[in-house]
Amino acid sequence: MRAKFSRFGGWDMPLEYAGGGVLKEHAAVREGVGVFDVTHLGKVSVRGPGAADFLNRCLTNDLDRIGTGQAQYTMCCDDATGGVVDDLIAYRFGDDDVFLVPNAANTAGLLDRLQQAAPPLVTVLGQHQDYVVLAVQGPGSPAALAALGLPNDHDYMRFQVARFEGADVTVCRTGYTGERGYELIAPNAAAPALWDALIAADVRPCGLGARDTLRTEMGYALHGQDLSPSITPVMARSGWAVGWKKERFWGKEALEQEKAGGARRTMWGLEALDRAIPRPHMIVLRQGVPAGEVTSGTFSPTRRLGIALALLQEDYDWHEGVEVEVDVRGRRAPMKVVKPPFVANHTR
Repeated sequence: MRAKFSRFGGWDMPLEYAGGGVLKEHAAVREGVGVFDVTHLGKVSVRGPGAADFLNRCLTNDLDRIGTGQAQYTMCCDDATGGVVDDLIAYRFGDDDVFLVPNAANTAGLLDRLQQAAPPLVTVLGQHQDYVVLAVQGPGSPAALAALGLPNDHDYMRFQVARFEGADVTVCRTGYTGERGYELIAPNAAAPALWDALIAADVRPCGLGARDTLRTEMGYALHGQDLSPSITPVMARSGWAVGWKKERFWGKEALEQEKAGGARRTMWGLEALDRAIPRPHMIVLRQGVPAGEVTSGTFSPTRRLGIALALLQEDYDWHEGVEVEVDVRGRRAPMKVVKPPFVANHTR
């Protein structure tokens, strides 16, 4: 299957597939079903007595809020600054067995931090090369999984382990598109048969281009742009993924101070009022004065307009409807401030 490739996170990733293109792939996920090969994502196994308790002392979200068979979005923050080292999904297989799926470029750093901090009986093992990850997304995803004999009726952020052609496949109700979907984690040896079966079930292969437009329409953060070591969960409006009542986690003190004092920058959405398309690092101006920066920006295929996430300085009174300008290659393009998502969320 031919595809146009691009470098991403140190990996060669399919940007779009022949016969599709970003717009068709985007529409397939919003209206039907598509599959993304996201095997570049990291895989880390944390096992041993008290593995979940150990991770709960490190990562932001409260693992005690979920039980066996559930997954949770969480973050690893720098202990001194509260900046986001990585955002990731934690799969709780049990009190002594948690599987982590971090971002590809941050896997080595996260692995090192956890290995350095792990108590003697807890093993932190990198398994980046051992598993394939396929994201099946869209309103047609339950039927596609049913065609493969895989479970598809479990609740959001819950997972089940099923057999597919002799291999264990973890099927989790989650994704990065805002549509109903699943992420499948399977041993590498099962990847060709799993991919071929999905394509045979009329699932459209989708690349990095559509993945970016889909997630931006939802206002989902991308690490390295909307989250980073210099962008905290408070700035990014991701405090919902922080267990503020926990006794400790990396970055707790710094984040509590920032939350109490107010972040110096806050994430907002922008919608173009003309045909302009905002891009990362473009300057946001208010009354002609620099007031922020675009972190993610693209053309929304669903809305047919330019959209962006932007960090805006808290020196101003921001609210929905405020008009600003974005410096788009020397032209001041009018835009208005909004709260994401830019389209309806159908994940649940």
